[in-house]
Amino acid sequence: MNVGTIKQILLITDGCSNHGEDPIAMATLAHEQGITINVIGVMENDVIDNQAMQEIESIAKQGGGISQIVYAQNLSQTVQMVTRQAMTQTLHGVINKELSQILGSAKTMNDLPPDKRGEIMEVVDELNETVNLEVLILVDTSASMKHKLPTVKEALLDLSLSLNARSGNNLFSVFIFPGKKKNVEKLLDWTPKLEALTSTFSKLTPGGLTPTGPAIQEAMSYFRKKRSLKGLLTRRDDEEYYEESV
Repeated sequence: MNVGTIKQILLITDGCSNHGEDPIAMATLAHEQGITINVIGVMENDVIDNQAMQEIESIAKQGGGISQIVYAQNLSQTVQMVTRQAMTQTLHGVINKELSQILGSAKTMNDLPPDKRGEIMEVVDELNETVNLEVLILVDTSASMKHKLPTVKEALLDLSLSLNARSGNNLFSVFIFPGKKKNVEKLLDWTPKLEALTSTFSKLTPGGLTPTGPAIQEAMSYFRKKRSLKGLLTRRDDEEYYEESV
């Protein structure tokens, strides 16, 4: 089964967006483009706004992903859990789609006999370890996140260690919002190693508005740029091969 590459946006925030495009509409667009959005709401001292909670849940729902509200001190294990659960959920969707094409639109994994369902779950477990994964991480750096950023950094480093134990290829990229001079700023280009965050996170200066919608929009654009670059490089390789073969 050719699943391709699983693409995820991992949004870490603690509050409501208050600037730019509607983040829920942007999440819908991202999901239509094959990108899953998972949202982790970070709270402190039992405080999280009801409106913020609704927004977190709606972004994840429209983005086809998972949402979780978590205390800052439990962030590390939650980031790993959400990322893994979202991979499994995506793989279930892919397999159900293939089953419906083979067996008819009414058939999903749940319609299969227990032994067959068990066999498919084994395939899902194997794919969880072998499928290629791209995770673009969006970190809210508005003023209220100031004391939570060290915990966010540690959680992302733990995520890197956890996922790099897989045999599949992992690529990570990190964006923050708001940036110093614009709504969204790239902190880390695509890399298999999130350890590079160690030096950059300490330089962050939290503050400003919370442009969650523009951040999701920029993330989508970055995935598209990556695909375009990959296509361009492939075409160039083909052209060079053709020229050498003539």
